[in-house]
Amino acid sequence: MSIPSQPDQVQVVEKEAERLAEKLGFDEDERDSLAIAVTEVVANAIYHGNKSDPRKRVYLRFALTGDTLTIHVRDEGVGFRVEHVADPLDPKNLLKESGRGIFIVRTLMDDIQFHFSAKGTEVVLMKKHKG
Repeated sequence: MSIPSQPDQVQVVEKEAERLAEKLGFDEDERDSLAIAVTEVVANAIYHGNKSDPRKRVYLRFALTGDTLTIHVRDEGVGFRVEHVADPLDPKNLLKESGRGIFIVRTLMDDIQFHFSAKGTEVVLMKKHKG
């Protein structure tokens, strides 16, 4: 799946992730977690990675291996340093309106990986099916 870097595309991806998770038998809580995580990562790819440039795309790939759904989200941006992402639990960051996305995704997924290359940043989300 490939989408332009436009905010309205986040809902398109959310619906597709929910549809796929339901088809694969994930329960409602698992589907909700997947939908939140995918929309957060796609929104980050659009706004931060691709700087909302509609000429740049966000690429998604969904794969089921055994009981684990893996979702690859790649933008065409220059990347970032994971270790430089502010801790949202630090008292000086508690009232900030942004900066919680990666933290939230880490709590919802079983695993999250970041890969950086000249082609952009790829975030890999993994969620085990508990059913």
